[in-house]
Formats: sequence, structure tokens, C-alpha cells
Amino acid sequence: MKNCFINGLSAISTQDTFESDFVNSLKTVNPNENILRATEPNYKAFIPPAAIRRMAKGIKMGVATSAKALEEAGLTQVEAIITGTGMGCSQDSEKFLKNILDNHEQFLTPTSFIQSTHNTVAAQIALRLACKGYNFTYVNGAVSFESALLDACMQITAADIASVLVGGIDEYAAHTFSLYELVGFIKDKKNVPFSVLNPTTKGTVFSEGATFFALENTKNASTYAEVVDIQLRNKLTSAELPTFIASFLEKNNLETSAIDVLIVGNNGDVEFDGFYKEAMHGFKDSIHLYYKHLSGEYNTASAFGLWVAANILRQQEIPEILRINAIEKKGYRNIVLYNQYRGLDHSLVLLKSVN
Repeated sequence: MKNCFINGLSAISTQDTFESDFVNSLKTVNPNENILRATEPNYKAFIPPAAIRRMAKGIKMGVATSAKALEEAGLTQVEAIITGTGMGCSQDSEKFLKNILDNHEQFLTPTSFIQSTHNTVAAQIALRLACKGYNFTYVNGAVSFESALLDACMQITAADIASVLVGGIDEYAAHTFSLYELVGFIKDKKNVPFSVLNPTTKGTVFSEGATFFALENTKNASTYAEVVDIQLRNKLTSAELPTFIASFLEKNNLETSAIDVLIVGNNGDVEFDGFYKEAMHGFKDSIHLYYKHLSGEYNTASAFGLWVAANILRQQEIPEILRINAIEKKGYRNIVLYNQYRGLDHSLVLLKSVN
């Protein structure tokens, strides 16, 4: 995989990432909250007010971040739109199902049903841009975004297209999250405060967000980084993880010593965060960073991790709030991101500086 450059990006998250610059946008979140909400911008600059009222949160976040990513890259059109989402437009899904029950399956308006499908965000972006090119949405658990990113890079390198808009979106939905709390995916409020690096309980702090990237086959003045490779694996044991990482690096002709920064997806689940300890053990000379203590956990939170990595490579600066260890480097050229969720859906992404 080659010539896949991130030329624009944008994120809406629990942090003020949409309006503020990278370094100053990252702040400590409340450790007593087990569900975090996204900090939403003023959408009127990107979406007509009449349309805003009809859009669920996930759609608004996706449309706004995609527009800003294109703006950064200096693009008015792309040849493909690819998104990833774990739960899709769950707010509209819940609204439609509630209306079915409340109205005894009669006199239902179709709007919530039409906007409840997982590919609604990609479709809304395509309508806004009048883009008739390749349009695809991946619903693949915790590797939904990585699957979209892999497809995007393959489209650029194999399908001979110049530009792709790729993103990950997941939104808060009250009933769905209450079910997550019941089955223990979300931490019990009785166990506050919650720690991500030194967890003692199962479950995670859940959240929502949208992150989009404008990818092109050429770099320009706005380029953040190059996406070198993506590798996915559904099932791995801790014992198999070092081999998985080693084969990924070997494929890209790299030693662990060449990796300046390792970004891991620790989410505070004591049952599964051992995978990240195993990964960090193999990168003893690298800077170790984490991000889900700032973004919370959701199926496409890894897109926020990529947003962090791309900003680090462009600005050559690491905010202290991201650090796990105290290793220092003179510059940052290669970054590896590793993520998994509940022991499944393992992903590795390699980014390289273009400077």
C-alpha cells in the first residue's frame, strides 16, 4: 500500500476537537462519569438550519466533520465516500421502534425509519456533495473504521482514484446504552472513580464521536501523514499478539526500534487491557501513548486515535496528557496504532511522517 496521504481531517468528540487546535483541545474528563457525550459545534456553518432539525446526532456530526476535512484538504469533491460505524444511526432506530409501540403500529411517519440505516451518514454526505462515486459503509464491530480505512487506501492504490473521504461515526442512544450497562459493557456507577491505565473493574466508559479524513494519492501543503499499512485480525490470544505485530512490521521492512510512537487503545476494562500491556512490552524503546481516557470507548473510537497520531506527525508535538511512559525522541517519523475490543477485532495501523 502506498501513496495514501491524509490531507485533511476533523473530529467531534468529548473534547473540543472541532473548534480548537490539537494541543489545546485535549482536557481531562470527569472520572466519575461512565457515559460521555460529544462536544457539539454550531452546525449552521455546515448544514442548513431546516435540515438540522431533521437530523439525528450521528448524521449531524458526520456531515460537519466530513465538510471540515474536505475544507482542510482544499477539496470540493471526492471520488469515493467510505464510512465505518458500529451501531449506525441508533437514535433514529430507537425512535422508530418506540413509535411503533406507542402508536400500536399505526399512523407512523417514515422519516426515522429512512434515517435509521447504518449507511445514512455516507448517503447524506453524498447527497450534499452530489457525489455519484463509490459509496460504502462498513459495520464490523470495533474494526468498522479500520475496515473503511483499508478499503479507502485500496481504492486509491488499486482502483486508480485520486481522493477518498473516509470516517467513523457512532452516537449515543439512551436505550442501547442502558442495555450495555445491564450486560456490563459500561462500568457500574458504584465503582467511581474510573481509571483507564490502572483499572480494577470490568467494562468501560462509553462515548460517541465522529472523525473524518480526506485521503489523496498526492501530498500537498496540508498533508498530515501517510497511511502505510493496515492489518486486521478477528481473534488473537495474548500469546499470539507478538507474532501478529512482528509479521506486520516485517511486511513493512521495519524493526520495533524504528517505531517512534506506539498508540494503544486502553479503555479501562481490567479483563482485556492485558493485550495492550503485551503490545507495549514489545516496543520498549518507543513512546507509549493512549487516548480513550479522553475520548471514551465506542466502536469507532480508533478513528479518534488516528486523528491523534496524524496531528502528532504533522506538528511533531505530543501533549503530556497522552503519555504513558517518559521516553523522549528528537522527532516522530513512524507511529503504530494498536486497538482491540473485548479480546476481539484486533487492528494495527502504520502511519509515516511526510517531512
